[in-house]
Amino acid sequence: MKRGVPLSSGGWSFSLLTAIIQIVYLVAAGFAIYGFVLFIKLARRGIRALDIYLDEKSRSK
Repeated sequence: MKRGVPLSSGGWSFSLLTAIIQIVYLVAAGFAIYGFVLFIKLARRGIRALDIYLDEKSRSK
């Protein structure tokens, strides 16, 4: 009865592939965090602009 090829038979290629996947995952996580920070900055700026707009509207009445 034949058995399948074990996963560890790849040696270097398997560990290299795993390392590349982990690097790609870390880069993607970094971009996600960076995008979230930019979104928070944009939201704070939008809230500030809305406050200024509402303040100007309330003064003109």
